[in-house]
Amino acid sequence: MPLVEHLRELRDRMLRSIVVVLVIFIGLYFFSGEMYLILVKPLNALLPDAENGALIATGVASPFLVPLKLAFVMSVLVAMPYILHQVWGFIAPALYKHERRLAIPLFISSVFLFYAGVAFVYFVVLPLVFGFFTGSGPEGVNIMPDITNVLDFCLKMFFSFGLAFEIPIATFLLVRAGMVSAKSLGEKRPYIFISCFVLGMLLTPPDVISQSILAVPMYALFEVGLLMSRFLPSVTPDATSEE
Repeated sequence: MPLVEHLRELRDRMLRSIVVVLVIFIGLYFFSGEMYLILVKPLNALLPDAENGALIATGVASPFLVPLKLAFVMSVLVAMPYILHQVWGFIAPALYKHERRLAIPLFISSVFLFYAGVAFVYFVVLPLVFGFFTGSGPEGVNIMPDITNVLDFCLKMFFSFGLAFEIPIATFLLVRAGMVSAKSLGEKRPYIFISCFVLGMLLTPPDVISQSILAVPMYALFEVGLLMSRFLPSVTPDATSEE
């Protein structure tokens, strides 16, 4: 297709994605209050006055903006498979058959891994991190977290772990693209191990527990991606003649 047709198709696919996100957002907004209570449940369970509401809102518009922000982010997360489907539909005509066969499992795996990272944060990381923070404060200090700070903290953790869980896909693609070999990556294991802890320090709160909780799965996922790149069959140059 000519360039103008490509731009039109890109516009149409972007508009479809935006419409889907907005439709989901409208539906989720009516339940944004309940979603926020579910989000902060790991923290509320640790606060002494949870039954009467231990969270506070320091901003005038926070009670309105925080659920609004949560509903929007959740609508994007829910619509992510459709958004990736639109991305796939746009780039698929430019790929060869062998590339399409490889791209479809990678897209499905990337969505699954991202959601797995989000679930790992909610069910494992947040209870541990909140338990550490609420139990390490000085005696006599009343813990009353602000709802905006709690939401921002949770979203940061969700996206940090969601992206970190994409490491197997990134490792596999780097090897398959020829940018680096599986053997050279294996020889750099000590540096990658240290890099995982450095990233954990940058992406998580300043405590050893949350840093380790992110760094250890990151390194394990790197090993999974390295294993995939070694054992899955490589694409031969002759396959590029397929259309």
